[in-house]
Amino acid sequence: MSVIWIYHAVFLSRLSAFIAAPLDSHWKDKEMRKELTKKSQGHDPTSRGKNYITRSGLERLKDEHRFLLTRERPAVTEVVAWAAGNGDRSDNADYRYGKRRLRQIDSRIRFLTKRIEAAEVVDPEAPRTGQAATRAFFGATVRYANAAGAERVVSIVGTDEVDLNRNHISWMSPLGRALIKSAAGDSVVLQSPGGTENLTVLEVRYDPIAVEPFREPAGSETSAKGLPRRS
Repeated sequence: MSVIWIYHAVFLSRLSAFIAAPLDSHWKDKEMRKELTKKSQGHDPTSRGKNYITRSGLERLKDEHRFLLTRERPAVTEVVAWAAGNGDRSDNADYRYGKRRLRQIDSRIRFLTKRIEAAEVVDPEAPRTGQAATRAFFGATVRYANAAGAERVVSIVGTDEVDLNRNHISWMSPLGRALIKSAAGDSVVLQSPGGTENLTVLEVRYDPIAVEPFREPAGSETSAKGLPRRS
């Protein structure tokens, strides 16, 4: 089997995997995984207005933007150029998949650009006085209990930083909205698609919030090692 055909098979396999699933777990709509953290209907994260975010969350957006713009897009463009020289484009899977990949990358770059431009950095550890020090606002870590006495701790972050594995919820989610402005001892009502629930706020504090950094996705073109390249 020739080197070109080996490359062709690997390239198709990698692109098919990309199309079947997003490049990176951060690109998934994590707020749909649980009703407590679903975004409110009608909220468009790309709409005009400030994008409240932690500094580490903003750095992750910038790192992903830089990766797509300076590494991934040029690599896929090179593959598309190679595929374009392999005959009829209408029957050229490499070319068609590559072009589709470029459209997805460009769409993501536009999204990230808007989010970065609208970013308003909030430092959870910044000194706070008065109610701002005792009530839950953006960046707060809140411990609360439901009617059954089960406790949970969540941190209120931006819509681009949601991570249920770390108990990071969006300030725009039903739970985030319910907790905003609450203080220890308050009772709040959570209204979600799953129904109404009464919660008791036990503690509000402002701790460092560690956002998982951007990592080069395994399905990316630049992650391929040792594959032949067009000279």
